[in-house]
Amino acid sequence: MRRSVFLLLCAFILPVNFFILSAQTPQNRKMNMADYEKRKKEYVTKEAGLTQEEATKYFPLSNELTQKKFNLHKSHRDKIEKIKENSNISEKEYKKMLEDDVEIKLKEAALDKEYSAKFEKVLSPEKLYKAQQAERDFIQREVTNFRKTTNQK
Repeated sequence: MRRSVFLLLCAFILPVNFFILSAQTPQNRKMNMADYEKRKKEYVTKEAGLTQEEATKYFPLSNELTQKKFNLHKSHRDKIEKIKENSNISEKEYKKMLEDDVEIKLKEAALDKEYSAKFEKVLSPEKLYKAQQAERDFIQREVTNFRKTTNQK
């Protein structure tokens, strides 16, 4: 169970970070999220050997979890930005930011635990592991390619 939670945690930290990176791109360098999601689904389905039925059950859960984590981090980033707007940040505000960071990690871990049980109902442990690995691999490639194309401009 610990391993499953750890794997889920790892599997969804990268997507959240990727969404954060894509949200911070210059106006002329927006990512086509529909195309990204389509390519991710195709890649993960192929690499993990998912059937159409398994993919139909897995991806809505995966997307739901990713969206919840994204919203969690967005809310946190918004709070941090409000504090940073003040050039004289107090020790109390720094402490609050650090406490919020820990709180976000705890909330994210709680989401991983909640969704771990849901994923186990959808896929076998082997396929779940392969799907999560494939998703991480895909995201790593996308981030690398995105950085290459951004640096070329």
